[in-house]
Amino acid sequence: MLEVPLWLWGAFAATVVVSLAVDLLSHRTAHVIGFKEAAAWSGLWVSLALIFGGVVFLVLGTTAGTEYTTAWLLEKSLSVDNLFVFAVIFAYFKVPRAYQHRVLFFGVIGALVFRGIFLSLGVAVVSRFTAVLFAFAAVLFYSTYKLLKEEQDSFDPGKSFAVRLLRKIIPVRDEYAGAKFFVREAGKRVATPLLAVVAAIEAADLIFAVDSVPAVLAVSDDAFIVYTSNAFAILGLRALYFMLAGLLDRFHYLNKGLAIILAFIGVKLILQASHKLISPSIPEIPSPISLAVIVLVLTGSVVLSLRRPAPKGDLEHADEQRDASEATDQVEARNAPPVMDDPETPPTGSRDQDGEDPPRSD
Repeated sequence: MLEVPLWLWGAFAATVVVSLAVDLLSHRTAHVIGFKEAAAWSGLWVSLALIFGGVVFLVLGTTAGTEYTTAWLLEKSLSVDNLFVFAVIFAYFKVPRAYQHRVLFFGVIGALVFRGIFLSLGVAVVSRFTAVLFAFAAVLFYSTYKLLKEEQDSFDPGKSFAVRLLRKIIPVRDEYAGAKFFVREAGKRVATPLLAVVAAIEAADLIFAVDSVPAVLAVSDDAFIVYTSNAFAILGLRALYFMLAGLLDRFHYLNKGLAIILAFIGVKLILQASHKLISPSIPEIPSPISLAVIVLVLTGSVVLSLRRPAPKGDLEHADEQRDASEATDQVEARNAPPVMDDPETPPTGSRDQDGEDPPRSD
């Protein structure tokens, strides 16, 4: 295990907290995130991750820096699958585009907490039971098979455990109430569909952790490396989603590339476990080679997708869905003013057309 100075943990925590605070304050007014804005934020998150990686190189050494960069890039590439699921969830709940950033913001906070728990458990288990790496490799090989055969498990947001549990804990109304998660109706607190969307996002992240946690543990078994790399990859998810929204179908070879990466990481896990348990003569795959393979496969997948576009019918269908979504958002935008994240108290004595008090926000 690396001897990480306490100040480096503190610098990481301060960077995450300040970045999230700036992001939240910059998006207090609900609005549609355009490509240019998303690209700017994505560039910021990538820059922060790379700058932190440079600090890791300087403070902890070349090996630690290479492992951090490899783990971050690996998690960044695997997060592409999350983007497809985000699109499915938003379509299922018909989330107005202006409120999608707010949902993903709280989804990221939950992901940071849950990933921290899972990675801590994973590091503890691997350090005590090296043989578990064989089981992790089997998980990655199974994921590879599903990607190559296009047999990804269908994710039904409305039937996810988190959403069903939420509905048992608190009533969920059918209509949105701006960017609010709760309102009061007939003196009782009820949740809006926006809270159900956050629950669905968290449930999806738990599913993807099954792949990502074993994968990153193949790169490093140090808690600092695996968690910081995961955290910076997760922080950039929102901007990446808005930047690539509507373009995901065009990178149709990306899933094949991810399958190759997962298979490669599975082999790396088997060699790593065999080296420790069977014989030191069995070679391990160094982190620089892992980094090079991930970069080459990702680059090749994107280039091949651009050189060999998907069938025209598939792209036209994706464009029609995006155009329909934008048209719906335009209608909603004309019918409702911009909503601030902070709830506003309605004027005393205000009534709706039926003479009843409007729902109060908490």
